[in-house]
Amino acid sequence: MYITWLGQSCFKLQDKAGSDAVTLVTDPFDSSIGLRMPKVEANILTVSHEHKDHNNLEAVKGNPYIIDAPGEYEIKDVAIEGVEVFHDEKDGKERGNVVAYRIDMDDIKIVHLGDLGHTLSSKQLEVLAGVDILLIPVGGKYTIDAKKAVEVVSQIEPRIVIPMHYKVDGLKEDIEGVEKFIKELGVKPRMEEKLKISKRDLPQDDMELVILSC
Repeated sequence: MYITWLGQSCFKLQDKAGSDAVTLVTDPFDSSIGLRMPKVEANILTVSHEHKDHNNLEAVKGNPYIIDAPGEYEIKDVAIEGVEVFHDEKDGKERGNVVAYRIDMDDIKIVHLGDLGHTLSSKQLEVLAGVDILLIPVGGKYTIDAKKAVEVVSQIEPRIVIPMHYKVDGLKEDIEGVEKFIKELGVKPRMEEKLKISKRDLPQDDMELVILSC
């Protein structure tokens, strides 16, 4: 599997290289946030919520199957389960609801938390806990901050953590960078352009922190 971070909460997941690969894209953004959405095609597109930095459907080519609600889905041998979470700590009363997705692709289990704004309930953890790779927001203000993100990592207990939705060059949103999360988590990060990973490569003992460039 190949995991590429395109910026903010947008990732491209591919089960393999080549023209017959299955590609899933999460939360495409528009240019108003200061970042440029790269050209990308997908078979599957997940949208966590209807904010401009997560729902730019027109940016993704290839006529993808769009998933934007809780439920169970299976497309091209990719199993996806969406579970409702909240954009804030007040059950969505401030910023609304978000869909977090568990994605089973190429025998690897991935969770994308969207703009999660709280620690998780036991019901949410029934779907989201114990996965291989966790894509988690860490920038604060609109999402959980570094400290809360570490709490959520402890709840889910993934093998690999990949942070997202934090300050990078060009981003207009006033959120924190990734440094606080790295410090709070206390795990030495591994820097990658993109992550190439198979099930047999997953860490068996200590959790890994991977920082992707965008």
